Amino acid sequence: MNNIIRVQNLTFAYESAQAPALKGINLLIGEGEYIAIIGPNGCGKTTLTRHFNALLLPSAGEVQVDNLSTRNPKNLLEIRRRVGMVFQNPDNQIVGMSVEEDVAFGPGNLGLPTVEVRRRVDQALEIVGLSGLQTRSPHTLSGGQKQLLALAGLLAMDPKIIVLDEPTSSLDPTGKKTVLSLMQKLKCQGIGIIHITHSMDEAALADRVLVMDGGELIADGSPGDILSRVEWLKSLGLAPPHVTELMWKLQQGGEDVGTKIFTIDAAVNEIASLLTQLRTSTNSCIPRKADGYV
Repeated sequence: MNNIIRVQNLTFAYESAQAPALKGINLLIGEGEYIAIIGPNGCGKTTLTRHFNALLLPSAGEVQVDNLSTRNPKNLLEIRRRVGMVFQNPDNQIVGMSVEEDVAFGPGNLGLPTVEVRRRVDQALEIVGLSGLQTRSPHTLSGGQKQLLALAGLLAMDPKIIVLDEPTSSLDPTGKKTVLSLMQKLKCQGIGIIHITHSMDEAALADRVLVMDGGELIADGSPGDILSRVEWLKSLGLAPPHVTELMWKLQQGGEDVGTKIFTIDAAVNEIASLLTQLRTSTNSCIPRKADGYV
């Protein structure tokens, strides 16, 4: 796998802070990966990802995007073309007076021909499901539609990775479902996804989960390895996926069930299998007349 982002011994401190916000982070992120970043408030999740497109620069260490150092100002445009970022509040990155103008802002600044900008705008709006709203004012859109608009603006830049900072935190269930579904769709198209979230159910959708605490990267593994550690997650102040915690409680009660389960369907199948085993075991203990018992 080709590594798009390389982080080496990254340390970062805000000017007014007494302690570093990031401490000696080492990390490789490959092309097309879907990564969730979790951790308690103030652990450094957003600070870390803002280094990925040079919104912040290291106090020490190195960050490279496609072998381009974020420290070199000449690389800034190319880095931000490769790594786009959707902020928690999409209003903070809306710049156009209409939907199509907003999406055209990025590719227009790349100096692309008008015909190519038009093609990219139409294609991006189609991907996110906002076709037909080209002339609408962005401020008349719903919260979910604004997040989709922010994503469209990034897609028009043809990025390799998109960073989303808690994109569903202020959305209703329908908006959340739409945004999460689109993230999966983009991943299938080969675009890398880096998703900061407080929802362990959302983190379970990723290929890989990073856990941060106190400015350090303390764990890096698959959702099965990370999210099944119920007691450890709780010690960090994180709520495990609801289904996973249910299976863990059953296991703690002596039942033979797995805990690397994140969906309701998987839990239903696991419990159904358990009930079948219990029923079979119970039936085998019932005396039969053929055995000489009344």
